[in-house]
Amino acid sequence: MMPEPLVWIEAVGALLLGLVLGFVHFGTLASVSEDYLNGRTGRAVAVHLLRMAVMAAVLFALVKLGAIPLLAGALGIVIARAVVLRRARREP
Repeated sequence: MMPEPLVWIEAVGALLLGLVLGFVHFGTLASVSEDYLNGRTGRAVAVHLLRMAVMAAVLFALVKLGAIPLLAGALGIVIARAVVLRRARREP
């Protein structure tokens, strides 16, 4: 039995949302690390908590949509993580 077409639309949206979330989440990791190293601990902790809260909220919303959107969103996050890490390894 095939899932309804609406599920696939939700899955594509979740994949795109996961990509955006992943790029933002992992993209800000370098600035948080810099803040810790430069003694701006308050800002670093605030940004870190905000990153985690947004990630948890989006994943919770995807759970409410079902397994397929959740897996698609998670795939987007994993793809974005790989891209951000690959870029970070190239930079001196």
